[in-house]
Amino acid sequence: MSLDTDALRLFVRAAEMLNISAAGRTLGMAPAVSSAKLAKLEQSLRSELLHRTTRKVSLSVEGADFLPFAREIIAQEEAALAALGKQTTTIRGTLRFAAPSSFAQLYIAPILPTFLQQHPDLTLDLRLSDVQFDLIEGSFDLALRNAPLVDTSLKGRKLADDRRILCAAPHYLETHGAPNTPAELANHHLIAFQNRQPRPLTGPAGERAVFDPASAKGQLIIDDGQSQVCATLAGAGISLNALWSVHEQLKSGRLTQVLPNFEAAEDNVLWLIYPKSNVLSPKVRVFMDFLIAEIGAAPPWEV
Repeated sequence: MSLDTDALRLFVRAAEMLNISAAGRTLGMAPAVSSAKLAKLEQSLRSELLHRTTRKVSLSVEGADFLPFAREIIAQEEAALAALGKQTTTIRGTLRFAAPSSFAQLYIAPILPTFLQQHPDLTLDLRLSDVQFDLIEGSFDLALRNAPLVDTSLKGRKLADDRRILCAAPHYLETHGAPNTPAELANHHLIAFQNRQPRPLTGPAGERAVFDPASAKGQLIIDDGQSQVCATLAGAGISLNALWSVHEQLKSGRLTQVLPNFEAAEDNVLWLIYPKSNVLSPKVRVFMDFLIAEIGAAPPWEV
């Protein structure tokens, strides 16, 4: 069976936008042409890829299963044309990118104008939340994750190391005192991120300790990284933070590092991850290269 790659591009775009007419317009197709081309693709596959009603379009189960293969076919075609020198140098289309909102606000959003100026025909569709999206089910091209890369259906490139340290506001420490050992954390107010699960700590000689909000004198649970930093600045307690989220406050003295010889024991890394594929689409490659050049080459929090 031969597949129309233009129809595949239309399907991928419609799956991203959940609007067939709008997807067609981005590819220079009239609404009637878009509907007919998509219907012909579904007929050739003998599967309904998109559910249509008068009010909305949604991805079917078969469409969700087929979507990564459609992306792969398009990427293979682009790679083959590039190898022959026949691929246009213009990066087009829509790139769906998921990232933690806290990191994106500080480091990604400020540099987006530069990227978009370099690639004016590319649309960035960003989904920013400290709650992780499912990369495959959400049809994302790329995501930033600060967790170990364990999913075998995904690949990744390292953006930067992600050290986690303990800190508090100076006025909190003046009122409650600074802990001298990890065991003394139980006598303090601790701010937990998303849950009260204990987080392992390690010392300079490999000593093992724990940051355990559940055993603390006072507990606060927050599911947004920037809000956690704000609460720490306000004196709500001691929190375990990514260095990238607090390095400016540490430099200015608005926050003080607590137990400076201890940090999170997890080998945290900021990964740029994408669905496993034999080839990488040009739009994903240029955005990853841009982020690594602008952020990963010299992380500002490590200066």
